[in-house]
Amino acid sequence: MKAKYQGVLELGEALAIQNGDVKEENGVLHVNGTAKNQYEKNLIWDKIKEIGGDNPIDIMADIKVADTSVYANHTVASGETLGKIAKQYYGSASKYNAIFEANRNILKSADVIHPGQDLVIPNL
Repeated sequence: MKAKYQGVLELGEALAIQNGDVKEENGVLHVNGTAKNQYEKNLIWDKIKEIGGDNPIDIMADIKVADTSVYANHTVASGETLGKIAKQYYGSASKYNAIFEANRNILKSADVIHPGQDLVIPNL
């Protein structure tokens, strides 16, 4: 079972899931841990569904979220815009204003962001 869900385990390591525990019992893989935020938890679940389908019966995951006050944190990379960032996290570039409003303390305009800035991606 671990081999089937190796991609999930590798993603958990890459995201530095805390308090991670993996064990196999009676043909079911049990995965527990704490993601930094809801976005990372969603990434884990998306990977589980990619491998096992929408309702996998051979894996049980209990993923908690360490910080529920924000959806995610994002460090701006070269060439990014708030629209691109909104598309990544929310699936829609038009939600860029939510990110701008949550970061007014460091952003003066929704049109100007700089590589290296750490942005809060708010819960919608």
